[in-house]
Amino acid sequence: MSHAEADHDTRRSRQWLAGEARGTGVDRDRLLELGAAMAALTAAADERELVAVAPAPVGVDPGTPIAKPLPPELLRPLDTNAEMRWTALAGQGYVVPNDRFFVRNHTVTPRLDADTWRLRLFGTGLRGAPTRDAAVEFSLDELRRLPAEESTALLECAGNGRRYFAEQQDDPAPGVAWGLGGVGVARWRGVRLGTVLRLAGLRDDAVDVMPEGLDPDYVTGGVNLGRVRRPLPIAKALDDVLLAYEMNGEPLPADHGFPVRVVVPGWIGISSIKWVGPVEVSTTPLFSPWNTRFYRMFGAGHPAEGTVLGAQPVKSAFELAWDARVPAGAELLLRGRSWSGNGPIDRVEVDTGDGWRPADLVAADRGGPWQRWTARWRPSAPGRYTLRARATDTTGATQPDRAAPNTLAYLFDGVVHHPVTAL
Repeated sequence: MSHAEADHDTRRSRQWLAGEARGTGVDRDRLLELGAAMAALTAAADERELVAVAPAPVGVDPGTPIAKPLPPELLRPLDTNAEMRWTALAGQGYVVPNDRFFVRNHTVTPRLDADTWRLRLFGTGLRGAPTRDAAVEFSLDELRRLPAEESTALLECAGNGRRYFAEQQDDPAPGVAWGLGGVGVARWRGVRLGTVLRLAGLRDDAVDVMPEGLDPDYVTGGVNLGRVRRPLPIAKALDDVLLAYEMNGEPLPADHGFPVRVVVPGWIGISSIKWVGPVEVSTTPLFSPWNTRFYRMFGAGHPAEGTVLGAQPVKSAFELAWDARVPAGAELLLRGRSWSGNGPIDRVEVDTGDGWRPADLVAADRGGPWQRWTARWRPSAPGRYTLRARATDTTGATQPDRAAPNTLAYLFDGVVHHPVTAL
């Protein structure tokens, strides 16, 4: 059975629509009503009508949604989220330091006690079918005593780049106006989810695993959808998924999932559940709003129920301030990074106003989750310039001049026009 994200979500969506998949605590009829509302949103966007989008979930206090400091030179606050500034990566090496790693919160960062926290596994996919109230439990200390592994993995919000749908293409882009800073690579250390599942008594006929976060319930459209959760096929769960308790050699910070989070390499960021607590293991298909109604592509070219999000597309970014000022006539070394959810980056090209030319790739990054690169440029005279970068990954996927629009502005992959002024 394939454990590709798009394959899994497509299959579960069909089963859910047919009433064959299960989602405890979520009323299917009410979710179908939300789907109808989403179709109305699609129609409104097609007609360029104004659409009201709540900046924060109903009933959630947005007063202090993020725990860590947000220095303006490192991070840009966006409602309950924070976007990394690309200038903050200058001289920082391959991974993104914790203090400038982007934050994506559906509600607010919870303050959890590591001593009382428990990972709680339950469901029909475990021997004896333990219930949620009588789950198989692991403390943080018990997880730390298990064989540890380290993974250098990239996490990216599905809405990363959303602002450019509107700014470059004049396409409506409701939701958080991410630039390209909703992405980051870190070294994650923890125990494989597969190891814990087997210790908990995994059955041979288990098909799905659904981690659930311990952040506050998510309420939207007057409906309480419960805590953020999203199912994984058992093949993926047993492959490379990590229960991480360290990030870049430090205990996991609060905003990034303390005390333990899920890290799902290659899948969109919502799959890597933060502050994980309950984990359902099932012999029947599972669903949640986060893989059936949300994180889907709506609009022209997509069915009414939407299209599942596949792998993150190819993107490129300059490690340069937006609308930067640079000296005219001086030779500059431009730096940037490119990445793709389909596979490693094969080549990168840049355009400084005189056509596309190859960038120089950092050899040590080859085959990794993202690729650093450099290009030399000498602005010949004072004035306005537009810098562009585009990458191609090892599958042949590349960045188009224009991203295909969709109602919720997911998966932007167009070439970003980066303004610069030479003085």
